[in-house]
Amino acid sequence: MNLAQPHDLLWGMAPADLPADAPAWAVQALAVGQPVVVRRAVCRAGWVAVGVRGQGREQRLATQMRLAAVQRHVAPEALRWQGHSPCAALQALASTAPVLDASGLAWGPTGGVGYQLATGCQLLHAGSDLDLVLRTPQFMARAKARELLDILDCGPCRIDVQLETPAGAIALREWAGMARQVLLKSALGARLVADPWHAVERAA
Repeated sequence: MNLAQPHDLLWGMAPADLPADAPAWAVQALAVGQPVVVRRAVCRAGWVAVGVRGQGREQRLATQMRLAAVQRHVAPEALRWQGHSPCAALQALASTAPVLDASGLAWGPTGGVGYQLATGCQLLHAGSDLDLVLRTPQFMARAKARELLDILDCGPCRIDVQLETPAGAIALREWAGMARQVLLKSALGARLVADPWHAVERAA
C-alpha cells in the first residue's frame, strides 16, 4: 500500500480491532464495512492513526489500524463528482473543480463530501460545508492564496481548504489572511509558524 496520508480512507479494519470500550456506533460502522479516515498522529511502525466516523459530528473515535489489515485505500484526489444535486456542498464541488484543476496541484474533497462520494452513505444536508485538501509541496504566495480564497468564497456554501505542505497542514483561509504566523498541524501537534513550507520541528 502507498503511504497513507491524512484524510485518506482505508477499508479493512474489523470491529474486533477496536478498543474494548469502543461505542456501539463505531462497532456497527466497521461491521457493515465502512472505512476509517487517516488522521494526523504518531504511531509505531506498521500502524496508522485513524478515525472511525459515525452519522453525526459527535460520533468520532480516534484509534489505530494495522497497515497489514488494509484492503482498500482511496485518497481524496481520487474522488470527483459532476452532476446536478440540490445539495450545496456537491454543487460547490462541481463548480470548484475547474478552478483547482487549473492550479496543476493535486486536490480532493474530504470530510462529509469525500466520505459520501467514497462510500455512498448519505451524510450531506442543506447546511453541509465543503472541505477540501490541496497538496502544495512548493511554497504558495500569500497573494495567490488570497486570489484562490476570493474565488472559492463565491461558491454556494462555505468551502474550507487545507493546504498540505511538507511540514503539515494549514488552512487556506489563514494563509490568505494578514497574521504573521499561522497554525500548522502536524503529527506532533499544532503550533504557530511563519513559513509552513520550511518549518522545522523544535525539540521538546
